[in-house]
Amino acid sequence: MILDGKAVSDRIIEGLKEELAKRGSKPYLAVILVGNDPASRVYVRNKKKKAEYIGVKTDIFEYPDDVDESVILNKIDELNNNSEITAILVQMPLPAHISKEKVICKISPQKDVDCFTPENVGRLSAGLEPYFYPATPQGVLMLLDAYNIEVEGKHAVVIGRSNIVGKPMAQMLLRRNATVTICHSKTKNLEDIIKTADIVVSAVGKKIVRCKMVCKKSVVIDVGIYRDSNGNLTGDVDFNEVEPVVEYITPVPGGVGPMTIASLMCNIVKS
Repeated sequence: MILDGKAVSDRIIEGLKEELAKRGSKPYLAVILVGNDPASRVYVRNKKKKAEYIGVKTDIFEYPDDVDESVILNKIDELNNNSEITAILVQMPLPAHISKEKVICKISPQKDVDCFTPENVGRLSAGLEPYFYPATPQGVLMLLDAYNIEVEGKHAVVIGRSNIVGKPMAQMLLRRNATVTICHSKTKNLEDIIKTADIVVSAVGKKIVRCKMVCKKSVVIDVGIYRDSNGNLTGDVDFNEVEPVVEYITPVPGGVGPMTIASLMCNIVKS
């Protein structure tokens, strides 16, 4: 069965819209965008469009590539201290002269809807409740829940150890009582490990999961998304090979991507 992230995301978005329509007060999202990276501009535009659709007030603060780091840090301070602002997003990547670490650490954890700040990451790692959960891992779990796919007691293999997906995905699966193995570029016998998995979550950005690696009854979640040599969007999983073998699989596009947006909107509404 193909896990339709778009359909599930659409249902969540409509639910959030209905929820906010009944509220007296609304979330207020502030987005900081530095430079003219085309991809970043598309991402910010899409986030703004979706946020405003569900009823979130949104402001984008744009700065040129050569803006001084202190300007961005001061702006974050201003947004932190503005009681009307409930959510802050700083679009990545930032220009090389601006410290990503300083920027992330400056954001108030209570407004950190990306779950990037050390406090939110630390609370997640310590088994405490963060103010928000990372959007992509949370979106993956929301998708599994929508299809009533049990996580507890299952062996989950996470391929990739990024701070944005791999590490928090492993932590959140552990919180659901899965047995978790993290694989990465230095892992030996990757194929043998994946074959033992009930759930595979791949987030590395290259074609890595093929038919011979998976087994029947597996759930395969493809977080990777990039363009192949022909310019087509694809993911980490060889979909045509793997889809006939496994029990559940996400497509690219239309799988995890829409769920990430829905998850982020949930965080903004929560804020």
